[in-house]
Amino acid sequence: MKSLRERRADAKEALARRQFDLLVIGGGITGAGIARDAQMRGMSVALVDKGDFASGTSSRSSKLVHGGLRYLEQFDIKLVLDACRERDLLRRRLAPHLVRPLPFVFPIFAGDPVGRWRLGAAMWLYDALSAFRNVGLHRYLGRERVEGVEPGLKRSGLRGAMLYYDCWTDDARLTLENVISACAHGAVACNHMSVVGFTHGDTGKIESVQLEDQLSGEGLRVRASIVINATGPWVDRVRALDDPASKPLLRPTKGVHLLVPRQRVGNRCAVAIRGVRDRRVMFVIPWQEQALLGTTDTDFDELPDAVSSEPADVEYILETVNHYFPGASLRESDVVASYAGVRPLVESTSRRRLEPSRVSREEAMIESPSGLISVAGGKLTTYRRMAEQATDRVVKLLSRKDPRRSFAPCKTAIEPLPGAGGWGSNGPPPHPPADLPKEVWEHIVQTYGARAVELASLLSDPAQREPVIEGLPYIWAELVYAVAGEFAATLEDVFRRRTQIAFRAPDAGLSRARAVVDTLAGLLLWDARAREEELGRYRGSLESERCHMREGAG
Repeated sequence: MKSLRERRADAKEALARRQFDLLVIGGGITGAGIARDAQMRGMSVALVDKGDFASGTSSRSSKLVHGGLRYLEQFDIKLVLDACRERDLLRRRLAPHLVRPLPFVFPIFAGDPVGRWRLGAAMWLYDALSAFRNVGLHRYLGRERVEGVEPGLKRSGLRGAMLYYDCWTDDARLTLENVISACAHGAVACNHMSVVGFTHGDTGKIESVQLEDQLSGEGLRVRASIVINATGPWVDRVRALDDPASKPLLRPTKGVHLLVPRQRVGNRCAVAIRGVRDRRVMFVIPWQEQALLGTTDTDFDELPDAVSSEPADVEYILETVNHYFPGASLRESDVVASYAGVRPLVESTSRRRLEPSRVSREEAMIESPSGLISVAGGKLTTYRRMAEQATDRVVKLLSRKDPRRSFAPCKTAIEPLPGAGGWGSNGPPPHPPADLPKEVWEHIVQTYGARAVELASLLSDPAQREPVIEGLPYIWAELVYAVAGEFAATLEDVFRRRTQIAFRAPDAGLSRARAVVDTLAGLLLWDARAREEELGRYRGSLESERCHMREGAG
């Protein structure tokens, strides 16, 4: 098994030596989807990200693959139709191991802006846009039924509720499986590799891209016929590297989520509620033993790297959840973890400045005079369709440059992601490795799907079967596999995106961080100094996050 340094050296050698058809900058869900689609059509593809894959917006969502019921209020029928189609494609065929049905309760209270009949009409439309093939049709629940389904909801003013279905996912793993699939088809992918500049030819077209390895400081140059900028909230900053005079494309907005003990809230389903102050829809989502609360939607004009949960964000969310679940009595000290992301929304052309929550989630593709294609907007749910459209454009451009070339049709709506291969609907395989607790094997299969077979090869060592943290399902083999087979290069990569230890452990995994670093040091080739620096970086990121939450408190 090669060390991380050896594998990165191989990737960097390929990046510097080869001439690629396509270089994708940005390893979030959009960039990963484009890289997969393009490589499967027969192109030579390189994918880089300045951080970890999915370390930006793509791991900081509400974890929902959904049609976007609330967008019906804005009459965005096309967006909802596309999202419903893509949701069901992911759930049924492409990633059933990662995209799972989740019941939602949308309570109706006296004075709500949308009453029973109007909400019911929207629900019928929602079912129709799903071609009536969703997990189940919506149904109305009277007050007594609501109290039975969600006993923690406030009863004052409660009229009833609509029960409907959408899906939940692990957004970071959905992104990661697209990267793994792209590489399995021949793409070259390297995380922690930032773009620092562009080289232009005499015609002004991009000839190469300068990169810097964020782990070693080494620089290299990549040549590609076409470059796609899929960096999410960093889109305008990459465009400015190409052309300092380029006009901003984005209207960035911030979304904050909080994780609290689920027993405090008591929700059984995902519950849609309206902000006490602004009446916008937010969710209380069951996530294992926790409840995921959010999200906010506010303008954000700072550097995307600086996004964090501020005291006002925490107060806004807790105020609303406590209003609808009065028995929760949540305080800031009850927050186990939080995360904040920046939505790369496209600025509206309307003369009237819209509220952040009313800015369209539709995507846009802009081609600069240099040939740089920038992709912005979109939703997690519709990433595959957006990637298909971007790749269609690349096919046309490459075909113009060389009419003799031909490319395969798009296959991403047909070929499942790696973990979905052979996936069944009857639970985990019947024969887990001997002596492995059933609940641990179920966790592994639910996380890795068909790829669980690869991880199982590490389980012959009893030490690899031990839990990293008592009470959580993660075992040591997963941490080794994260580095050996899933591109993890830092402690934060392992704790935040390959596992969810940073969000589920009360101390974000700090009590086990040193043991984890010591275990991974062999694969990562960390000496004693590097281990201490890695621990310091992880502690620093956690302290910064918590300081932002507590700033001004009291």
